[in-house]
Amino acid sequence: MHHINTISDYHQLAGLPKPEHPLVSLVDYSLVDYQVESKELSILQGNYSIALKRGVQGKMRYGQQPYDFDEGLMAFVAPGQVINITVENQPHEKPTGWILIINPDFLWGTSLARKIKKYEFFGYQVSEALFLSEKEEKLMVEVMMKIRDEYHSNIDKFSQNIIISQIEVLLNYAERFYQRQFITRKISNHEILGRLETLLNEYFASDDLPIQGLPDVQGIADQLNVSPNYLSSLLKVLTGQNTQQHIHERLIEMAKEKLSTTQLSVSEIAFSLGFEHSQSFSRLFKKKTKLSPLQFRQSFN
Repeated sequence: MHHINTISDYHQLAGLPKPEHPLVSLVDYSLVDYQVESKELSILQGNYSIALKRGVQGKMRYGQQPYDFDEGLMAFVAPGQVINITVENQPHEKPTGWILIINPDFLWGTSLARKIKKYEFFGYQVSEALFLSEKEEKLMVEVMMKIRDEYHSNIDKFSQNIIISQIEVLLNYAERFYQRQFITRKISNHEILGRLETLLNEYFASDDLPIQGLPDVQGIADQLNVSPNYLSSLLKVLTGQNTQQHIHERLIEMAKEKLSTTQLSVSEIAFSLGFEHSQSFSRLFKKKTKLSPLQFRQSFN
């Protein structure tokens, strides 16, 4: 495991000259030559990394799934994340692209230090990293070049703010393109939605539900091999509800069915749905339907 805590650490591992700026660097990926003997490389990342790569022959794992850079993919990695790379010989053309590396210390005292965590794609599983059109890719590279040009210039009191502004532009474009991706990649996204429905159907049909308890967002996301933030963002676009709201919707559907077709008490229904306390079930039911469970049952009599 290679612990990359600074920009200099990465440059040394990648066989690059010393960085021109200690806290931010734009790396030409065609020049990267990892100084390792093994073909398996594990990196514990201490920096923010924004990569745009083409023609990469090796594989990279970030979380549950491998990255595939065949279509000019952008990848976003946050500090504290582990990246596993299979380093393969490049028999034909060298891979190309850029990696923008930002040390967290560069963000201190700026608005981006607080805002950067709102960009959920830093936590996305790699099966939903960002694909770009040629026009979008050109735009992203142009912004990266502006960042490099700025730290190549004489550093003055304006330099940090200008670079931070360009990083925010880059991240805001990425957020826009992710929203477009949610809509245009419908087959993949609706497949996840279908798997979610199957998972919830199996969950609520289980006789062990009283023992398992209520399904939680993290557990559902883990089984779908996506991050909780990504799953909620996807569902929000496709259904207008986040994951928690989606689970609650299914719970209420099950509760209505049991209240209208069985003679089970409210407490028995609550327990059968995974609630520890019937009061919690009743509060959620009334919040969603404006009726108490008993009032809903009485409406059928």
